[in-house]
Amino acid sequence: MKKNILLLVSLFAVLAVLLGACGAQPTAAPEAVEETPASDEVVAEGRLEPVRGTNLTFQARGVVEEVLVKAGDAVSEGDVLVRLANAGAAEAQVLQAQNAYDLLLRNESGDRAKLWNAYMQAQIVRAEAEKEWENLDVDAIEDRIEELEGDIEDLKEELQDAQDEFDKYKNLDEENSRRKTAEDDLEAAQEDLNDKVRELEEEIRKRDEVKAAYDAALAAEAEAKYQYEISLDGPNADQLALAKANLDAAKDALANYVITAPFSGVVADVNVKVGEQVGTETRAVSLADFSGWIVETTDVTELEVVKLSVGQSVTIIPDALPDLELTGVVTEISSVFTQSSGDILYTVRIRVEGSDPRLKWGMTVETIFRTGE
Repeated sequence: MKKNILLLVSLFAVLAVLLGACGAQPTAAPEAVEETPASDEVVAEGRLEPVRGTNLTFQARGVVEEVLVKAGDAVSEGDVLVRLANAGAAEAQVLQAQNAYDLLLRNESGDRAKLWNAYMQAQIVRAEAEKEWENLDVDAIEDRIEELEGDIEDLKEELQDAQDEFDKYKNLDEENSRRKTAEDDLEAAQEDLNDKVRELEEEIRKRDEVKAAYDAALAAEAEAKYQYEISLDGPNADQLALAKANLDAAKDALANYVITAPFSGVVADVNVKVGEQVGTETRAVSLADFSGWIVETTDVTELEVVKLSVGQSVTIIPDALPDLELTGVVTEISSVFTQSSGDILYTVRIRVEGSDPRLKWGMTVETIFRTGE
């Protein structure tokens, strides 16, 4: 459009020169030519785009199994749009990984309650064991143990004496009265010693069993407390990290075979059909957010871009709708250039304020920047 205006200006200038030449009188004084004031506007071409728009492709080759949308459908972020036939196994992996991850999070409060209850029960058991230990007369038991140990030493001596006496007669006939008496005395001495040893062992158990129960209760309480306290930080960090990594990996694998909506919007176009072989080069779905529009200019030159600034007001007129005048605001001016037919060009992004149901993605528009304001 800008080039058309320049062409018309050039034609008018040529026509003015021709007319002046035809009507010139030799005696007439030349008329003064008024200079046209410099324009306070920059006029540029632009293209209309939705506030967000994208072309979606598969990341793997395969056969289209399902097309779940059609052009014009409104979709939400995360909705499945198209699936390949080999997506089933990947979806099963995602479901399994998601369930494992959710189970860790879901069980967090229940597990913590169980750990708290275990800690409380451990305290009760420890308190009972502690009370039993405190009520035990350990001094009396140890005195009795010392007394029994002395008795055992005496009985060991008596046993040795009986053994020595028996050794004197052990080679005699078994029916010999002296031998039988010595043998009976030896057996009695051994039984007395054994009885006293068992009595000592029982007395030691009275002390050690209570002490062992108390020590075990203390250890169990300490472990229960530790398990409860680490549960306050959430699920096991290593387990949770591993479950999350497995879930992310499964989702990445699934993304190769399933196209989902990256944002909420409207399906602008569907370019695949069920049964069709597709690959990474195939545009499957075009998705757009038509809740707002932007314009990107295509021909702002280096001489014009220096007159523009972010926040500047812009008038926008679609070529196909000359009766429609929209307003906009400059949101971005590119810092890099492109070169076309020898011109250095910069892209300017404009946020369109307002809308119209007749507007379409890709329409060309005329943008008028008011630089004199």
